[in-house]
Amino acid sequence: MVLRGILLAATVGVFGAAPAARAADAAPRVRVETGALTGAWRGPAEVFYAIPYAAPPMGPLRWKPPAPAAPWTGERSAAAPGPACPQVVDPGGRWNGGAYAGPINEDCLTLDVTAPKGAHGAPVMVWIFGGGNTEGASNVASYDARNFARDGVIVVAMNYRLGTLGFFAHPALTAEAPTGQPLVSYGLMDQIAALAWVRRNIAAFGGDPANVTVFGESAGGEDVLDLLAIPSAWPLFNKAIVESGLGWQAPASLAQREAQGVEMAARLGLPGAAATVAQLRATPIADLIAKADPRAGPAVDGRLMRLSATEAFARDAFDRVPLIIGSNSNEASIMGPPPADPAAVLAKAPASVRAAYDGQGLAGAEIVRQMFNDKVMGAPARWIAGRASRHAPAWLYYFSYVPERQRGVRPGTNHASEIVYVFDSI
Repeated sequence: MVLRGILLAATVGVFGAAPAARAADAAPRVRVETGALTGAWRGPAEVFYAIPYAAPPMGPLRWKPPAPAAPWTGERSAAAPGPACPQVVDPGGRWNGGAYAGPINEDCLTLDVTAPKGAHGAPVMVWIFGGGNTEGASNVASYDARNFARDGVIVVAMNYRLGTLGFFAHPALTAEAPTGQPLVSYGLMDQIAALAWVRRNIAAFGGDPANVTVFGESAGGEDVLDLLAIPSAWPLFNKAIVESGLGWQAPASLAQREAQGVEMAARLGLPGAAATVAQLRATPIADLIAKADPRAGPAVDGRLMRLSATEAFARDAFDRVPLIIGSNSNEASIMGPPPADPAAVLAKAPASVRAAYDGQGLAGAEIVRQMFNDKVMGAPARWIAGRASRHAPAWLYYFSYVPERQRGVRPGTNHASEIVYVFDSI
């Protein structure tokens, strides 16, 4: 596939010798910093699921930076996927917006490693899934990384805290935190902890800790952009790929997130701004999920994040690594149904913007769709690629392939449709 070939070529470089074959009659084994693991064979790959990279963020560790994982004795089975972080799931088993339908648990800070048999010095790619930072998991079907292993690449996919558990602030939490301790963006802190785990442990799987590419889609792509703006993350990866990751975001402040946290505390039946840390941490998971604030997300806290991704790229204050970034031809698929009154939408756009679409033979609803594509995904990707290219190699892609059976039905390549081509799981 063309897109997959571009991503691999720009990311991997020279593989070196093909990995040696290993006996398939014994479970793969590896020792990491916290203990021994037994995994499973999955076709051309050895897979280790649900490896703890941090302590369970429960009880007194809820809404705190990730703590080190505890060691274990003996061999720990890593042969089956673990639960995802808490999120809304369909009791009937249908996928949610993050393509996930399995068990959830607050004890979820784990990652999966898919590696070639007998790898040595292999390039490493660390996947951050999308789903609005509210849904999703490391092990959904379309993220099957066995074909990366076939091509000589190790893939690591992590779970990270989502929704209110992953992105939350409240004056009580701020008052409790020691000076300088990061706040709000606990999901990003988890991603950084997972990348640090990779740096320390990936050699045990045959990976090269000096050749790590972080890649993500949608909210995962946004998170990659945030990581490019967070200096503490910079030593942990060498290249980056952003798939449909937006790019122009108004920065949210700690004060804004605290105000939203006060509102949420009141919805939970707690005394708003007077809610205590103990009360917040005692709130049942089901209530936190049911009453989550859709505005939750990363924020500039002055500790972990000093600049938003948009500000960092505008000020040339980002990690200057090789970058691939791009979008699909129908990102507007996430808009939902076309607007009932396209003319009213167009009337709100500046005249200079409307003029850019004149003469293209587009109907009103189609202009709205194309404006969404350009404003939300296309133009930001082009801008970021331009900023990045001043300092390191940068590639801009535009993915527009539509399967033949869908041509004439879909106006383009929907949001997230590239994933199955990237993972070669179609």
